[in-house]
Amino acid sequence: MRNLTVIIPTYNQKDLLERAINSLISKCNDEINIYVLVNNTESNYIVRNKNYANLHVEYLNTNCGFCKAVNYGLRLIKKSRFIFLLNDDTEVINQIDIDNIIHELIEKGNIFSISLKMLKGNYPNLLDDAGDMYTILGWQFKRGNGLPKELYDRPCEIISACGGAAIYNKKILDEIGYFDEDFFAYLEDVDLGLRALMRGYKNLYYPYISVLHVGSATTGGKYNDITIRLTARNSIYVIYKNLPLPLLIINFPFILLGYLIKFIFFAKKGKGKIYISGVLEGLKNLPKFKEKRRENMRKKKISNIKLEWILIKATFEYFHQYIKRAFYTLRGAKK
Repeated sequence: MRNLTVIIPTYNQKDLLERAINSLISKCNDEINIYVLVNNTESNYIVRNKNYANLHVEYLNTNCGFCKAVNYGLRLIKKSRFIFLLNDDTEVINQIDIDNIIHELIEKGNIFSISLKMLKGNYPNLLDDAGDMYTILGWQFKRGNGLPKELYDRPCEIISACGGAAIYNKKILDEIGYFDEDFFAYLEDVDLGLRALMRGYKNLYYPYISVLHVGSATTGGKYNDITIRLTARNSIYVIYKNLPLPLLIINFPFILLGYLIKFIFFAKKGKGKIYISGVLEGLKNLPKFKEKRRENMRKKKISNIKLEWILIKATFEYFHQYIKRAFYTLRGAKK
């Protein structure tokens, strides 16, 4: 199907990658082009599927990161109207009707992206991600993370599609720009979602297609040093690039509180210095984002009041979700 092309960036995850590709091929109702972007792998393995002719593999010279690998693929794709971005540590578990997705969601409105239902690989009855949100504390969070999957069965607007399993409108991508390569990896999808939101586009959660997600398979876990440093650093970039000055001023106390809470959290895990090093690196690098910030503010169509209200609602949703997760954990412990 020329309307949609799949991009899968990968780094030394041969077994997981093959599972992702095979699940994708078996669950699609039509032929699709699949581009695998292999970030510098010493084994230099060759991805093959003898029964699938539309599988293309591109080898990159170095481990250039998630953002640059995906952007490389996006520049190769000229004709497809929509991009299906999929992590190499995912597995599609139900049938995909691409025509229905495109017709019912993307072609009916001012929609930039849709985020699919991501389930925890080891606990498929629990959600991993039902779309990404962003709070006045400067925190990104995954909707529904750790909660029963049945609680998030309705489509809704979100702030950003999770790049692990998302479909993007290629025309709008070409307009607003691709993933910011200075992020390397982590929070680049939130930055992209906010960029689209600020220019008047919508991001949606689409619960009718589910994928299993291992999570942080490439970097080695949720709280490893690489993930903590990059996430802390990139969180600074997201704030600086996307919050208008009035919102930066109004939300500064909340943002400061958010970073203090995060520091205490990581310090208890013996990772406080790593977290601080990421924050300081982000602050040090801000001058090179000045022009990107100017462009975002120049092309912003959403009002500051509306944007602030979206962030406030997301903040309340975060705490509501936190309480729900504590309730379900407590109820599970009593059984």
